[in-house]
Amino acid sequence: MKKAFVLTAAVAALGLAACSDRTEQNAAETANSAAVDASATTNEAVSVVDAASDRALGSAENATDNVGNSLDQAGDSISNAADGAADVAGNALIATGQSVRD
Repeated sequence: MKKAFVLTAAVAALGLAACSDRTEQNAAETANSAAVDASATTNEAVSVVDAASDRALGSAENATDNVGNSLDQAGDSISNAADGAADVAGNALIATGQSVRD
């Protein structure tokens, strides 16, 4: 009876040892799979952030260009108005000079 019990206990211990190895291997595989998934998710997140940053910087660059163009146009308008005012003032001085001569 005692031998049967020892034999049964030995067989059970071997079975548990085999299960333990299998469980350990499955745990390692699961951990590796989780690491691969985490790495892929991180890479995807980096790609998304990079793309969003590129779009934001592109939009900021376009806005800056638009402001620059508007300032150029405003400067041209001011310059043209000053030229027109100078022409009017010059013509008035010429007219005044002619009327003084006459």
